[in-house]
This record gives sequence, structure tokens and C-alpha cells, in this order.
Amino acid sequence: MKPLVLGFSIAAAIFALFWLAGPWFFLEGRRPFQINFVAGAALGLLLGLSAPRILNVPARKAAGAMALVAVPGMLIMAAVGSHFAVFFPDLNPSLDKVFGSLMLWFYGFGLAGALWRARGP
Repeated sequence: MKPLVLGFSIAAAIFALFWLAGPWFFLEGRRPFQINFVAGAALGLLLGLSAPRILNVPARKAAGAMALVAVPGMLIMAAVGSHFAVFFPDLNPSLDKVFGSLMLWFYGFGLAGALWRARGP
């Protein structure tokens, strides 16, 4: 149950962050775009590597626990991305693809980090 609660909590935090500070994430140019994706990868990897400690599960069960964290967030962010202009009216609607990619990037790195932890002894 804890992984699902964490997953919904992270999704709510991401939604609130983009709702309140969305214009600061989507600045013109390549550099802000690159910074967003590097930060998304780093935060996702950090989440995946620390999932066993956060959720108090053995490292070998990190992948399953992180999957239960990632799935609710991915489903919620997919719904938000499909109605991007409704949820984020202050942002350019064409940014829906960037938002969706960033969310997959974050959760993918989270799962990769958890898989890395699960492979150890």
C-alpha cells in the first residue's frame, strides 16, 4: 500500500509543481530543455535508488515496489497530458508532448534505478 500512496503523492506534487511554476519549466531555447531532462533523469534515478529505503523494503524487491510507485503517476500524467490545455491553461498547449516525454523520462529513470538496486545482493 505504501508504494501506491507514494506514487499518488509524487503525481500530486508534480501536478502542483507544473500548475504553479509551469512557465519556468518551459523557457525558449535548447538549454532549458536540456536542463529539464537532466534534472528529470537525476530526480527519477535518485527516487529509484532510494525506493527501498523510502518504502522500507529489501533491495531485491526494489523493482516491484518502484513499479507500484511509477504506474499511478504514469497513468495520472498520461491523463493530464491528454488534456494539457485544460489542466495548464497558462501554458502553450503544444508543450503537451514535452510534458509527456519528461514524465516518461522521470519515471523510466526511477524504474532503472530500482532495477539497479534490485540486482545487487
